[in-house]
Amino acid sequence: MNDDAMDLRERNKQATREAIGHAALRLAIENGPHGLALVRVHDIATAAGVSPRTYNNYFSSRAEAICAFQADQSRRVGQALRSRPADEPLDQAVIAAVIQLYTDPEPDRAGLRMIMLTPELEGEALKAFTMAEGPLAEAIAARTGTDPARDLFPAVTAAAVAGAIRVAGRHWLEAGSDASFAAILRGALSCVVPATPPEAARDR
Repeated sequence: MNDDAMDLRERNKQATREAIGHAALRLAIENGPHGLALVRVHDIATAAGVSPRTYNNYFSSRAEAICAFQADQSRRVGQALRSRPADEPLDQAVIAAVIQLYTDPEPDRAGLRMIMLTPELEGEALKAFTMAEGPLAEAIAARTGTDPARDLFPAVTAAAVAGAIRVAGRHWLEAGSDASFAAILRGALSCVVPATPPEAARDR
């Protein structure tokens, strides 16, 4: 199989995953937190235009399907940072990469509320957001010249960024919050990302 055929296959697989995830989240929103148990695999598969068997090839649980979009976003954070200009200070690069990824377009408030504030989805939502940590730590290490196997800085910073994203989401969902998600996310990230790593991390 040539590269073009493999790329097409991967794009088709991702499109199917996204269709299932969007269908699962839409049905969850329609039923509401108290009707989450009514969202069944057959209904999700039908809404996505796939078979239940295809659904099972992509997701092992309903919660995983509902949180698929957030998980996919998190997996792309590292690549988003790597795409920033090499001479950009770390804090500016991380903030720009995360804001572009998570706010273009701005999150659907109803969907994010369902994912972050429904007890049945809490564990999967946490896993989805923390999926950013590994790829982001690797990208931070590459940008700062630190060794992720020896230095704490990349992993700790990546974990702090993942936490800041979650906190920003919860703050944005609070009643009376009229600021844009981008503004809240920028403020949260500004609390945790330094412009450069500590000298001890760089000199090892």
